[in-house]
Amino acid sequence: MKMVGIVESSYYRVPSGGKKGNKPSRKTFHNTKGFVSQDVLVTSIKEILQHEFIDCGYRLMTSYLNRDGYTINHKKLYRIMKEEGLLKLCNRIDRSGSGRKFVKFRKVQTNRPLECLEMDIKMVWIPSEGKNAYLLSVIDVHTRRILKDYFSFTIKQNNVIALLSELFEDYEYPNNVVIRSDNGSQFIAKKVREYLGLIGVQQEFTHIATPEENAHIEAYHGILKKEVFKRFDYQYFGEIEQILKRYLKFYNNRRLHGLLGRITPMEKWNADEHLITMKKLTA
Repeated sequence: MKMVGIVESSYYRVPSGGKKGNKPSRKTFHNTKGFVSQDVLVTSIKEILQHEFIDCGYRLMTSYLNRDGYTINHKKLYRIMKEEGLLKLCNRIDRSGSGRKFVKFRKVQTNRPLECLEMDIKMVWIPSEGKNAYLLSVIDVHTRRILKDYFSFTIKQNNVIALLSELFEDYEYPNNVVIRSDNGSQFIAKKVREYLGLIGVQQEFTHIATPEENAHIEAYHGILKKEVFKRFDYQYFGEIEQILKRYLKFYNNRRLHGLLGRITPMEKWNADEHLITMKKLTA
């Protein structure tokens, strides 16, 4: 350009219009099948999403695929799921239906199972009855395992005592268990507090309008809303009762939990169960 006297700044490279870099691979490695096509991978993704309770994004799906033998990272999976329209399910249903000890620490730190439990009640709309039923759930904070639940049109203090009695009969528990709840009438009832004191379980209550102090059970009930109540068009009490029983087994045994390191609550429980060292008799 200098030889012919042309000014270099007057000329520019015209881009070709294509994307830079290598084209993304259409193959993915599987431990037993070797390299498989993207169609085979997409079929595996769809099979996982066909489970009645699985409603996950690309990061958690990466963990499910890795467990099934695929070697794939979340960035590649994001691209594939985006291309196939699998990032967001579209089949969700819009159902716009004294002397107490309060918690000292909003964020719970645990070192073993059965160190801190949380319980709460969630309302469940039953269309055929035109009224709410109630789901009482108890979660182990350390493992995120749902230890017990109770589903009925009414939940009174005697039902809470019966549920807790069954729970503590089923498990070996140390003498410094703490159970958190909000200030619902069933939980602050004198009989409930006396029962827990009798079996050596400490009870503490969240402050008013602070669901974050009971965050783990609130999160579980939020997951139920997303993965069950917005996805199943049920009508009858018995119908949703059976769905909830199936979901509880799935949640404890198959659903991967991000904050546990992509393992299930039961895997966490089995890994740390040896840390529970003392057995007590219940009343």
